[in-house]
Amino acid sequence: MAIEFRNVRKTYPDGTTAVEDFSLTIPSRSTTVFVGSSGCGNTTLLRMINRMVDATSGQVLIDGEDVGAIEPVALRRRIGYVMQNSGLLPHRTVIDNVATVPVLTGTPKAKAREQSMALLDRVGLDRSLAKRYPGQLSGGQQQRVGVARGLAADPNILLMDEPFGAVDPIVRDELQRELLRLQRELGKTVVFVTHDIDEAFLLGTQVVILKRGGVVAQIGTPAEILARPKDDFVADFIGAKRGKRRLTVEQQGDGDDLLLVDSSGYPAGLISAPGGRLEPVLSGGSDPKSRSVSNKTDQAGDA
Repeated sequence: MAIEFRNVRKTYPDGTTAVEDFSLTIPSRSTTVFVGSSGCGNTTLLRMINRMVDATSGQVLIDGEDVGAIEPVALRRRIGYVMQNSGLLPHRTVIDNVATVPVLTGTPKAKAREQSMALLDRVGLDRSLAKRYPGQLSGGQQQRVGVARGLAADPNILLMDEPFGAVDPIVRDELQRELLRLQRELGKTVVFVTHDIDEAFLLGTQVVILKRGGVVAQIGTPAEILARPKDDFVADFIGAKRGKRRLTVEQQGDGDDLLLVDSSGYPAGLISAPGGRLEPVLSGGSDPKSRSVSNKTDQAGDA
């Protein structure tokens, strides 16, 4: 299902404008990521889709239907929603948390629980956790339950509001990879909010970089934005101006592995070439232990 914002604006009673004249089409069966610093309006925009926040003016449409004409509770029950800290009901077991929306929409409890068990499998949770309560789970397990609950009604649209922001980096990496796998399998229309540009580039088919007030700084694929930042704001936000995206290769001993470091010397990754030699382009000298990687990201960083 495609989502369209038409000249949307949100102003609160105290006069604060969270979003100014925002227009965007979100293609179906893809992942669109809203990313920006605090105050950019990304969560406000996300919540306009399921009417947790109503626009002051303009329209939000799903497949051409204005969400403003749909009863809010009915709308929310057909859209999956995953939030930070999972938002699970602490007095309900894992299986009953997952089954919440199907039961509310009329699915018999036994059938809803059976379907929820299958969802635990899909998000990588052992069925033995089904009868536990949220407080008995780790943070990563709680977030997986939250994703399962968001998928329980088999929605076409899945909204994710900083879902991985409260877990440690290792668990966050696991959850990100799990989401990529689920999207390949299910093909939902995912709208994802984050303040982490690396997360946005990893997960997004379409990335929307926002300035304060929901002003669009740039829209594009990760590759397009990295190669051609629209202006200094975008270049600084993605780290190109600070050298974060300019990587240098350092040879590691006599082996084939090459360490990538950014301009501040921070290790950014490792290139392995088993059975063969990598031939980075020499830049600025003949020192074989420090060589720049020639790519469009470097060129963007030099702009």
